[in-house]
Amino acid sequence: MIRLMAITSDHTFLQRLGQVLGAGDYELTMAGLDDDFLLKIQEFKPRVIVLKREVNLAETLRRLKKIKEFDPLLEVIMAGQPESEQRVAEIIRAGALDYLSLPLRTEALEESLRKLQEKISVRRETYELEKELAKKYVFQGMVSRNPVMLEIFSLIERLAKHQITVLITGETGTGKELAARAIHRLSPRSNQPLVVVDCTTLPESLFESEVFGYEKGAFTGADRAKSGLLKEADGGTIFFDEISEMPLSAQAKLLRFLSERTFRPLGSNRAVKVDVRVICATNRDLRKEVERGQFREDLFHRINVAEINLPPLRKRKEDIPLLCLHFIEIYNQRSGKEVRGVSNRVKKIFAEYDWPGNVRELEKVVERGVSLTGENFIDIQHLPDYLLKMVEEGMVDDKPYPYVHLTLSQMEKKHLLEVLRDCGFNKQKAASRLGITRPALYRKLRKYNIQI
Repeated sequence: MIRLMAITSDHTFLQRLGQVLGAGDYELTMAGLDDDFLLKIQEFKPRVIVLKREVNLAETLRRLKKIKEFDPLLEVIMAGQPESEQRVAEIIRAGALDYLSLPLRTEALEESLRKLQEKISVRRETYELEKELAKKYVFQGMVSRNPVMLEIFSLIERLAKHQITVLITGETGTGKELAARAIHRLSPRSNQPLVVVDCTTLPESLFESEVFGYEKGAFTGADRAKSGLLKEADGGTIFFDEISEMPLSAQAKLLRFLSERTFRPLGSNRAVKVDVRVICATNRDLRKEVERGQFREDLFHRINVAEINLPPLRKRKEDIPLLCLHFIEIYNQRSGKEVRGVSNRVKKIFAEYDWPGNVRELEKVVERGVSLTGENFIDIQHLPDYLLKMVEEGMVDDKPYPYVHLTLSQMEKKHLLEVLRDCGFNKQKAASRLGITRPALYRKLRKYNIQI
């Protein structure tokens, strides 16, 4: 059943609308022209609104704008006295699905509702295609179509097969632990433990005892022996997250382990041998830490056998739509909701914002949006205060994209041309940027009759 709301103060119009709809599968209600109509929309949750023009056009368009800002996916049919083609075009550009001249005719309303059903169907198909596209670019929990990231995915697969010690670098929130877990899962050690050591949370006084273990009586309170995290990781992988925070004393002990593959627990004269692969990560420049005397140079060279540098989100913004869909799917499953995406205004804000917290920050924003929205999309009112403040201060632009009313084909052609121009019309570079093969690019150029 389609829920339909008429916004009007004219009860005769409402009665006529009911007659025109007849015995169809519709549930009809009414809201007045006062400012409470948004509350009634929120309560009734209509699929389509018929907005009757009863005052000047500017005032009716203001109401239309408020409706579309409240719910960009809510379709609005405007009804009023006959208008010129130019004026009807202006109303459609403002966001209306259709304009119906009074008196209402059954055929005209049925045609508008048919357009609505087609639009819903296309939107549903587009959503399913976008979900499939997002799945295509998922690699071991990481999502990207960025050429640099795709090369990193390939590098992870190659490195995973070997015993090589790997150093993962990148800003906070870029996914360093995800990369480490991917290496472990793709390695021959995948059935063995992955032990994570967060070097930022272990106090210096406990670091050595937690990582390397201790014997009974090694220090006051050591009433029993403890094997330590390195021993727990035997046969598998140990991941030192934010290794730049590791105390210098522990650095010396880790260096010896990497050289000899043995270590001595605190209070023990016996060397313990374990078979462990070591992966490290840091958000700092370890070369500078070496210069400052905060990190051992010999250890740096030991752990930097192979480096993976994860780019910040601001340098891979083409991944933001895919990441949004990926996180929405995750939090839909956890919350039992059916959120389908973000509004065009939110897409614009996300594209312009620099994301200092990177992918982790985006995930938290999406998680918040899914939890707050009562609709099937995340809109501007579901964003955290700091993003709203940036919109208010003009630091990011919340105006909709100028091409929100283009078809998918028109948008793809526009995107192709923009990427080609940005790449200096270098086809190989453009294909790489788009994440497709060069023959696939040629097919698209022929499809849209783009001559280069």
